[in-house]
Amino acid sequence: MQPEPFTLLMTVYGGDRVEYVREAFHSAVHHQTLRPDQVVLVRDGPVAPELADCLRGLVLDSPSEVTFVALEHNRGLGPALDAGLNAAWHDIVARMDADDVAMPHRFQEQVPLVRAGADLVGAGLLEFGSDISDIVGRRIPPSDPTDIARYSRLHDPFNHPTVVYRRSAVMAVGGYGDLPLMEDYWLFARMIAQGARVVNLAEPLVYYRVGDGAYARRGGRDLLRSELRLQRAMRVEGFITRPQYWRNVVVRGGYRLVPTLVRRPFYRMLVAPYGARRNRSRKRAAAEAPSYVPRHARAQEAEPEPAPPRHPAG
Repeated sequence: MQPEPFTLLMTVYGGDRVEYVREAFHSAVHHQTLRPDQVVLVRDGPVAPELADCLRGLVLDSPSEVTFVALEHNRGLGPALDAGLNAAWHDIVARMDADDVAMPHRFQEQVPLVRAGADLVGAGLLEFGSDISDIVGRRIPPSDPTDIARYSRLHDPFNHPTVVYRRSAVMAVGGYGDLPLMEDYWLFARMIAQGARVVNLAEPLVYYRVGDGAYARRGGRDLLRSELRLQRAMRVEGFITRPQYWRNVVVRGGYRLVPTLVRRPFYRMLVAPYGARRNRSRKRAAAEAPSYVPRHARAQEAEPEPAPPRHPAG
């Protein structure tokens, strides 16, 4: 019996750089030890001639069959991803950003977990600057499902560029929708609320590109507006309580407004390493816990052995 096939979903828009798109595509298709069976490549609105030529070349040279979806107007990431999901042939879908680099064994590690029953699988990532040898940060997500659910009430529990999921599980909660800059967090929150089986691999499987403006883009009034929309939506959905809503507005809203020089060290010291801290804590607790003894064995241990019978003297 053949293993269940999977689709790679990647979107490109006019602001993407040709060399980044080419490197991202090759890393996620040509260089994978487990290649996708289909690639859905979404062009989100018009692009410059050089990028258009690059996309045509990627489609023609791909070792996996490519479904090219050309959107006439730029719709934004959420609607573009929903258009790509509608074009996917397979229920297992892997995400890839157009400026990141997938490690060669990424899908070999993640896809079998979805085949085995998970609805959503994420992974750690390494932030890099000029090239993948220039590692500037690391994001390790929480691995335990309980930690993922708890963490999701305040932070996005998945690194979106690393996820592989069941298309059916995504569509069951309405897809990505249109919540600019927060579409992935809103999707994952709804999936968790609906009981999706979620997994995070602590191992980094993607190199995530961070340029000079990466941390600047995590702040500003536009992102604050999206943040407030997200928190209202999660409150209405019942995913967070009223006290959690106000906590999130203060903490996350304030984070969007502080200067980038403050935001960068705050994120790297407190937010990015959270999963690593929780994972280490759980491993320590498991190592220190006494080994499990079945109930019947415990009962036998508690009862003293009967004394041997005494024979009368002859």
